[in-house]
Amino acid sequence: MWIKICGNTNLEDALVAAEVGADAIGFVFAESPRRVTMEQVRTITPHLPETLEKYGVFVNWDFEQIVRAVEKGGLTGVQLHASRDPLLAPKLRERFGDALKILRVIHYAGDLGAQLKAAQADLSIDGVLVDSRTATMVGGTGIQFNWQTARRSFRESQLRLVAAGGLSPENVAAAVHTLQPWGVDVSSGVESAPGKKNPFRVKAFVNSAKAAADEITASPR
Repeated sequence: MWIKICGNTNLEDALVAAEVGADAIGFVFAESPRRVTMEQVRTITPHLPETLEKYGVFVNWDFEQIVRAVEKGGLTGVQLHASRDPLLAPKLRERFGDALKILRVIHYAGDLGAQLKAAQADLSIDGVLVDSRTATMVGGTGIQFNWQTARRSFRESQLRLVAAGGLSPENVAAAVHTLQPWGVDVSSGVESAPGKKNPFRVKAFVNSAKAAADEITASPR
């Protein structure tokens, strides 16, 4: 079970995520209460374990802007929401090769299966993050999508799917059992305030997600 703690704004929180066993952390460069600058991120990433994946979250950034953020900010992954450039992911793959992980974001809707089928044709991405959205927010909404209606699409997809949107230590086990995703992503569900993580909730989230994944692996098929 791959686990990402998103919306980090400081070194202390990023280190907590690494210490409790998260695989990745995220820095939001888009409009958000958790928004960070390239200068902030470049003071954090050098102090983190090399094995911890470090994602930048981008909405409508162009190729050159993202390249600069990756190189200056010490990022090892990108999470791409909306983009005006349909070739953005392929161009990033060509520029960085396998050194950069690329997650495409899909917002849950009734046509999830069709969206995932279209995403599968893009060989430049490493996985897809399925999130909820509102009329004004493309991520970090704290709202969960309908796991039951998404269940079949998740289980049948050949993609690495990451479940996001409204997850917390209290419900992540249910999400893992229902969707059986490749990974999970959380931001507001482990915070004490916007942009500030609660270390106890971060640890509880990681432990619950991993325990649920272990239960699925151990159960007879």
